[in-house]
Amino acid sequence: MGASITTLVGLFVKAGLAVLLANEVRGFVLAAPVLYGMYQAGGTLMAIWLGICSLAGIALSVVGPLFVARKFSLVRAHSGMSWRARQESNLRPHA
Repeated sequence: MGASITTLVGLFVKAGLAVLLANEVRGFVLAAPVLYGMYQAGGTLMAIWLGICSLAGIALSVVGPLFVARKFSLVRAHSGMSWRARQESNLRPHA
């Protein structure tokens, strides 16, 4: 019984991560028409303001779930090290 619950929780976490990835893609897809609309409007102040507000809303809807996922330790935070530095630190013997 315990193994099946663990498996079920693991599947839900994987599904949640897939939905999180889809949310990131959705943010990029929603940003393109906003930028194109700003271009078509000729860069007027009103178009720029509406574009900034729209992009801020899209960014909030994308960054918010990532922040929550990091709070619950579902997604690992970036360590700030480059890929090469991480590889080299993994190759060195640890004392």
